[in-house]
Amino acid sequence: MSHDFVIVGAGTAGAALASRLSEDSNCKVALLEAGDEQHPFTPIMLATPNIQGSPQDWAFVGSAGKAGKGFSGDFKGRMGCPRGKCLGGSSCINYGAYVRGHPGDFDQWAKEGAHGWSYASVLPLFKKSECFHSSPEIVVDSKAHGVDGPLQVSVRQPVLTPASLFCSAAQKLGFKNADYNGTDRGGPKGCVSLHHTTTLNGFRSDSYSAFLKPFVDQRANLKIMTKVMVRRVIVTDSKATGVEYVGTDGNVQVVLANKEVILCSGAIQSPQLLQLSGIGPKAHLSSCGIQSVVDLPQVGQGLKDHLLVLMVYSAPGIGIPMLSLGLSLGPDALRQNPTQVFDKGPLPADPSEDAALPNELKQLKVQAEQMLEEYMKTGKGFPTSTLYDASVFCSSGRGDFHTHDVQIAVFGSSFNRDAWEGLFHIDCSQYFTDPSTTLAATAENVVLVPGILQPHSQGCVTIESKDPMVPPKVDFDYYSDGHDVEVMKTAMRRSHEIAANMDGVGKLYVPAHLAKKHAYDGESLTDALLEDWIYHYTQTYYHAACTCRIGSVVDSQLKVMGVTNLRVADASVMPNIVSGNTQAACYMIAEKAAAMIADEHSLSMSASDQKLCPCLVT
Repeated sequence: MSHDFVIVGAGTAGAALASRLSEDSNCKVALLEAGDEQHPFTPIMLATPNIQGSPQDWAFVGSAGKAGKGFSGDFKGRMGCPRGKCLGGSSCINYGAYVRGHPGDFDQWAKEGAHGWSYASVLPLFKKSECFHSSPEIVVDSKAHGVDGPLQVSVRQPVLTPASLFCSAAQKLGFKNADYNGTDRGGPKGCVSLHHTTTLNGFRSDSYSAFLKPFVDQRANLKIMTKVMVRRVIVTDSKATGVEYVGTDGNVQVVLANKEVILCSGAIQSPQLLQLSGIGPKAHLSSCGIQSVVDLPQVGQGLKDHLLVLMVYSAPGIGIPMLSLGLSLGPDALRQNPTQVFDKGPLPADPSEDAALPNELKQLKVQAEQMLEEYMKTGKGFPTSTLYDASVFCSSGRGDFHTHDVQIAVFGSSFNRDAWEGLFHIDCSQYFTDPSTTLAATAENVVLVPGILQPHSQGCVTIESKDPMVPPKVDFDYYSDGHDVEVMKTAMRRSHEIAANMDGVGKLYVPAHLAKKHAYDGESLTDALLEDWIYHYTQTYYHAACTCRIGSVVDSQLKVMGVTNLRVADASVMPNIVSGNTQAACYMIAEKAAAMIADEHSLSMSASDQKLCPCLVT
């Protein structure tokens, strides 16, 4: 097979890029994806955690550096790294927050050599992909938003009490209610806002459904290949000419690229593919039995990720009970089935047994049916978000003054023991004094989530075998730079201050064994306690980036150094990680890549067929 452009990875950036390039009917585009169809829960935001660990997740695991000391079992000292494995990739399994980053992030990129990537240069690209639906609950910087792009962005409805109280508390402390995707992000002090989310009418808008699905039967020049595992980029005389892949039949096949190969496989797999192709640190590739094509030592280096700590507070009458969340997803979510919301739900795994239910459970089932039906009809209710509904963006005062280095978010529920032990890998019997009560199905808690946005610690991604089926080694090396610990401590103290100003929010559940060790008195969060908490229970934001950085692996045109006709376009090219959830920047990178490719190859890119919906902007 031969195409003009071969794109590897149909994820956040890849699906968007394939859509843009295939707008030119004379341009043949092949999009290769190792996964297949999306998980059936993909459109429902609240069900996001259940997709982790499913066949639609690569489920990578890496070394956590100095973090993860309190994780249980095989995860002690290790960190999970979910990555989407389906059409739409990680845009199908993320928590939906649409956050571009601080304008200063991009100006700093340009200042350090990423020519053409300043905020003024990338703002039109953010706007191009966006179809923004305004809401009276948020402040909107209208000049910063697009209104006719394919990606749907809105605010969850209805707004939940925990998010409203969080925003009010932050404003009491001086954080301006502002548009965090606006042109100044609230200024040096920072701001607070309800989240803009990649949703429309309560359902997820992902990269595939927004950018590609409407056109798959209309564009004869676009070929989407699923269930194909790319083994390497074929490089001849320092020129990329195609890729080698294995399909479901197990045979090795080739698809040729007349113009370019573009890797959109993300911060873990794009460097893996480059290394498998002989592009990377020569000595290491030789140790894996791979002949060096280009000695490029920085491939896979510079890995950065955003980190968070979960701070659980009692919030009677405010927090959303897990039972209510389960009910809102319908009877199947309440069944005794590990693929659903509850591993040990109140309803039997087999629906045929429902006839014998006691009256109390029959009424529960009817209530669940009614709540799900209402959500499906109106797009309103608990399932419209992951309950990750608002954030403060601010500076810790510890450097990186071109941007905001702290994010503090709120979850309206503490979820359940299955989530804590299955997703967070935390032994609840150590963390909570009485987990059966604290995390009961009817418990009412909220979780504040302090996080660091400009980590100084860097990790790496390296292959361990020339076999592409062997996952790469991921070493996050969290907290190797002590700066990050200091910023996280500041973020945790500010979170606690916000919680103290949230009406009705009460006790903080400090990890029980650490509270005992540090003689926690219910008031004073000492530096020693916070540091122990950080090293034991830091979690990832799932924002891996920077492993094929502009200036180190690719140039400002995203072309791989030393190889012609080969680009990378995904989170891996960020010179430094943006100060916010990374999906919005990935869409921008795809738009930027499409524009540069179109200009170089004289492609015609009309966006007229991208206007997929009547916009509700007011």
